[in-house]
Amino acid sequence: MPKRQLFGTRSERTQRLLDQLELQLEELELDAGEDEIAAEQAAAKTTTVAGFVRKRPSRQPLPAHLPRERVVEPAPCACPACGGTRLSKLGEDVTETLEVVPRQWKVIQRVREKFSCRDCEAIAQAPAPFHVTPRGWAGPNFLAMLLFEKFGQHQPLHRQAERYAREGMKLSLSTLVDQVGAGAAALMPIYRRIQAHVLAAERLHGDDTTVPVLAKGKTDTGRLWVYVRDDMPFAGRAPPAAIFHYSRDRRGEHPRAHLASWSGVLQADAYGGFADLYAAGRQPGPVVEASCWAHGRRKVFELADIETAAIRQARGETPKPVYPLALEAVRRIDTLFAIERDINGLPPEQRRAIRQVRSAPILAELETWMSETRDKLSRGHDLAKALNYMLRRWPSFTRFLEDGRICLTNNAAERALRGVALGRKAWLFCGSDRGGQRAAILYSLIVTAKMNGVDPQRWLADVLARIAEHPVNQLDELLPWNWKPATSAPEAAAA
Repeated sequence: MPKRQLFGTRSERTQRLLDQLELQLEELELDAGEDEIAAEQAAAKTTTVAGFVRKRPSRQPLPAHLPRERVVEPAPCACPACGGTRLSKLGEDVTETLEVVPRQWKVIQRVREKFSCRDCEAIAQAPAPFHVTPRGWAGPNFLAMLLFEKFGQHQPLHRQAERYAREGMKLSLSTLVDQVGAGAAALMPIYRRIQAHVLAAERLHGDDTTVPVLAKGKTDTGRLWVYVRDDMPFAGRAPPAAIFHYSRDRRGEHPRAHLASWSGVLQADAYGGFADLYAAGRQPGPVVEASCWAHGRRKVFELADIETAAIRQARGETPKPVYPLALEAVRRIDTLFAIERDINGLPPEQRRAIRQVRSAPILAELETWMSETRDKLSRGHDLAKALNYMLRRWPSFTRFLEDGRICLTNNAAERALRGVALGRKAWLFCGSDRGGQRAAILYSLIVTAKMNGVDPQRWLADVLARIAEHPVNQLDELLPWNWKPATSAPEAAAA
C-alpha cells in the first residue's frame, strides 16, 4: 500500500475519495428514483388529457379607425413578357403595414388680444386660460399622461424625465413632482365623490397592503387601504368603484376612521384591527363580518401543493411537507367554488336559494370532517392550525348562505391592490406621508376607471380640462360611469 494512502493528508487518501464518490452515487440513485416516481405521477395526471393540434392564429385585420397613408408603388412602363407598352389596369392588391409616428411635443399659444374703447378708453381683454396647476404650464393631456404612467403604468418620475429628455424635452424631476401634487389636488373633488359612492354601499370588500415610505436613513412600512364596491356578482345596478387610504402604520384606528359613518357587510381577512367594527352596539350601525374562503383555502392549499414541493426538491431545496388530508380539504372546498361559478351574476334571492340547496349540505359535511380531522392531529400541526383558522370563524365563513349579496372571496379587494404590488417594485417607496396620500388619491381614480371599462388616461385628461369650469352640482357627470368625453378621441389621447 502506498505511504501516501497511509500517512498522507486526509484529502489525498484514496479510500476517502472512494467513500465520497460512493456517497454521491447513492444520492444520485436516490434522486433518480424519486424523479422517476414524480414523472410517473405527472404522467398519470396527463394520460386522460386529449391531444390537440396547435393551430397558428390567423392574423386579424388592422383596426379600421386608424388613419391610412396610401403609398402607390411605381407601375411597370412595359410588359415584362413581350415589352409592349399598351397596358390596361385590371385592379390592385393592398398590403397593410402597421407603423407608429414618434410622439410630438408642441406648445399651444393662447393669444388674448387687448382692445381699447374709443369712447371711455377702458381696456378689455379675454380672461386668462385655466391651468390645473398654480402658475402652471402643463396642459391636461400632458398632466394626465404623467399621472397615469406613474400610478397606472408604474413608471417612476425619474424614468419619465429620462425618456422626455431623449425626445428633446428636458424637465427636471422636481418639476414633475410639483405637477403630480398639483394634479392630485385638482382631482380631489372627484375623489370625494367616489368615496361617497363607495360608502353608500351595503356591502364592501376591504384589504390593505404594505408600501415603503422614505424616512431618515431608512424606509418605514406604511399601508394603503382599499375598500371596493362591486355589486356585479349579484346583478347589482350600482357601478363598481374603489377608494384608497394611506396610513403610516397598521393600527386598527385607521379602518375605524375610514368606515366611521358606514355600516353593512364587510368582506375581509381575519385582521384584528377590524374587530372593533364588528362590536355589538356600534354606531351608526353594526358591521357584519364575512370571511374570505380564498384566504382559508390558501392556508390549506399550501400544505397540499405537490407541484411546488417537487420543484423545490428538484432545485435541491427543502420542500414543505405535503399532507393527503390537506388534499381532501382542498377538494371539498373547491366544490363550493364550483357552485359559485354557476350562480355568478344572478340576483341575490336566486343565489341564496341555490346556496341553501347545494352549498349548505357541503358545508355541514365539511365542518364535521374538519373538526374530526383536527382532533386527530396535534395542536401544533400545520394542518390543525389551517383548519382552526376556519373553524374558529365558522359563522363568518358560512354567512354567505343567508345573504345572496355576499361573495365567497375577497378577491375584488385583492385585484384592486394588484397595481400597488406591481408599482412598488418600480418606484420602490413613497417620498413622504403626503406622497402616500397622493398615491391613494390617484390609485382610487385609476382603479375605478378601469373597473368601469374607461381608459384612465383619456378620462383624466378630459376631467382635468373641464373640472375648473364644471358646475359643482353637476360634478357627478365627470365620474367614470357617467363620463362622456367632450373632445374627440385623437385629441384626448394625444400627449
